[in-house]
Amino acid sequence: MAQDRPTASELLAAIADFLREEATPALDKADPRLGFQMRVAVNSLAILEREARLGPDADSAEQARLIKLLGRDGTLDDLNRELAHQLRTGERDERDAGLMAHLDATTADKIAVANPKWK
Repeated sequence: MAQDRPTASELLAAIADFLREEATPALDKADPRLGFQMRVAVNSLAILEREARLGPDADSAEQARLIKLLGRDGTLDDLNRELAHQLRTGERDERDAGLMAHLDATTADKIAVANPKWK
């Protein structure tokens, strides 16, 4: 059962902040290799935090777009498999404006989680 506060996203952000602001500088002085590994871990926590916060809405939006695009209901995984099948068989391609709009929106949502500074 999920707790009310702090949320999973808030906990992940707090851990990442502590590691970034307190632990990483200390590790950089003591062992630069471990400092680098800590930065990798902090970045991973930041991705997990954004996924916890942004992922459910992004998944819902992606599923809604796929339902409209494919004209049928289904789980996100099933709809993505169907779209992949249609792309492989040539039923859809880059000339499909609806497909391209869906791919643009899905890619933007994924980038917002993985690397929000990328434009």
